Amino acid sequence: MVETNTPIRKRRRGIYLLPNLLTTAALFSGFYAITAAINGRFELAVVAIFAAMVFDGLDGRVARMTNTQSEFGAQYDSMSDLLSFGVAPALVMFVWSLSALGKLGWVAAFVHCAGAALRLARFNTQVGTADKRYFQGLPSPAAAAILAGYIWVGVEYNFVGSSVAMVSLVLTVFSGLLMVSNVRYHSFKEVDMKGKVPFVVVIAVMLGFAVVLAQPPLMLFLIFLSYAVSGPALTLVILRKRRQERKT
Repeated sequence: MVETNTPIRKRRRGIYLLPNLLTTAALFSGFYAITAAINGRFELAVVAIFAAMVFDGLDGRVARMTNTQSEFGAQYDSMSDLLSFGVAPALVMFVWSLSALGKLGWVAAFVHCAGAALRLARFNTQVGTADKRYFQGLPSPAAAAILAGYIWVGVEYNFVGSSVAMVSLVLTVFSGLLMVSNVRYHSFKEVDMKGKVPFVVVIAVMLGFAVVLAQPPLMLFLIFLSYAVSGPALTLVILRKRRQERKT
């Protein structure tokens, strides 16, 4: 028997730096949103929530592009999402408006926060079996964007949060319940970013950016609110088609 002195390579322990740095940036943005709201700086708070959305969208893509996905990164991302898109928007909304309703206000804020936690837990358990073309329930970043956009519009147009507390309550509960619903939403993952498109599509995208940049608070709020409404509308269309198929 021939003995070899080749040393056995030990598996290196650690975490991938770049995607987890982006996740940390999203986590920090959510934490900063809470502290900014406590200090009454609501515009900075909502911008921080939108910044968290950008970082959250980048970390997964960077991990896939660099082949640095890991179970640690997936779990860390979920914890970051819970703070940035569950706790942060709920607390910012409570401080800005819902606190005027007393107990009813913090219950509404908790509905959004709990909805985000349940939504993320369900997503993690179904990640290997769910249809990638659709999300089951409103994604937590979109739900957070609805609240953040609404607050931003209120700050931009000098609304007093307590004067629109009932509207805030309905919107907060609405977003929380949609996250845990069975309503389907397009994930847009089937869109081929590397494929060719007609030139008119590029022009439309440029015009879209121009419209959003002209009035970011209102346009972002309307875009994400429209996305939230699109889910129930899509569900109704699917149910109507199934009824027609059964009749035929």
